[in-house]
Amino acid sequence: MNNKNSLVTKLAFLSVSFMVTSAYAIQGSLPQLKAALGISQTQSEYLVTTPSFAVMIFVVLSPLLQQWFNISDKKIIMAGVTIVGLAGIVPMFANDYTAILISRLVLGAGFGLYNSQAISMISVWYEGTTRAQMLGWRAAAEQIGQACTLAIAGLILSYAGWHASFAVYLLAFVVLFFFAVRVPDDSKAQDSNVAEDDLAEELTEVEEPIKKISPVVYLLVLFAFLLVVDYVGMENRFPGLAVAIKGSSYTGSSMFLSLMLIGATLGGLFYGSINKVLGFNTVYLGLGLMAISNFLFAFANGNFVMLVIGLLLIGFPLQLVSPLIFNLLPDLAPAKRQPLVTSMVLIGFNFGAFFSPTIAEWMNRLVGRPMSGLDLAAPFPIYGVMLIVIALIIFFATRHSKQAN
Repeated sequence: MNNKNSLVTKLAFLSVSFMVTSAYAIQGSLPQLKAALGISQTQSEYLVTTPSFAVMIFVVLSPLLQQWFNISDKKIIMAGVTIVGLAGIVPMFANDYTAILISRLVLGAGFGLYNSQAISMISVWYEGTTRAQMLGWRAAAEQIGQACTLAIAGLILSYAGWHASFAVYLLAFVVLFFFAVRVPDDSKAQDSNVAEDDLAEELTEVEEPIKKISPVVYLLVLFAFLLVVDYVGMENRFPGLAVAIKGSSYTGSSMFLSLMLIGATLGGLFYGSINKVLGFNTVYLGLGLMAISNFLFAFANGNFVMLVIGLLLIGFPLQLVSPLIFNLLPDLAPAKRQPLVTSMVLIGFNFGAFFSPTIAEWMNRLVGRPMSGLDLAAPFPIYGVMLIVIALIIFFATRHSKQAN
């Protein structure tokens, strides 16, 4: 059996997370897809976000399927990655919007099938600081994977067109082979698993006095939803705005979207250090920087440099705010309900990603702006104001809570 502590085996564990955010790899191709298929801006954006809908369903179904068919984590991860590879390359050969949309839905099912298992397998095989390190690296692998697949798809787009850009999903088969060869079968490790309650106690490090789920959890789900609506909306609208400024032949959006993800990775890496200094005030820094990002993006008005600065800025603060949401959960629900509340927040994030195109379209209609050209930036002043309002609500709510105590 392969040594689980070897660097190669650790990379094999992390490799499946490299592909889990690759649904966004085709964002740079959206203007070309829109023109070739004769579809609306919102329809083109749904090609990116539809996988999130299937992820929400299969994150719930996956453990049930494992239980019913007695499938190990390794085998269900391999099944999920196989589905990602097969569904991902379908648009290379399709010219029909409905067929491509269905293939993207199946792609999301593949992601949902193995997303949580990619985390649980690490918990099965690793302990203590090694487990914490591996889970941190896994989160970074998602951001790096999204950046790399975006860059590769964008490079292919420049030379071979939008059909060929979907060849990026052939990477799933490379990941599948690496994972299958190097990662041990977890069925032998089931009896040595750490119990869920033990993990919860390990995380909270205090005796659990909480008896029911706090209503604040539902506010955090809504908060997660709104954050991702903004973030994914900016990712989706950037290629169209870039083409409006640079001309219809411009295909360089993927490079900037990849750079934005580097900022997001840095935000995740520095979150612990920043939170150590600022504590709960980290949320105000994150929301403030996200609001500034939205205003730069919204008011660029043909200034490409300003548009890019707004885009590059948004990833870093999102990764300051989203980990804070998960950090608050242990104090808002009993230990046995932690998997439920964590799933609720994950669903909030995925719902936000899925519905982002429709909400952005509603915002355009609200301000009476068309869904084309520079008017694609119309939703972002509203998002910026919403972020400031959220920060003020949090500030006054926490202040009132402190005074009450």
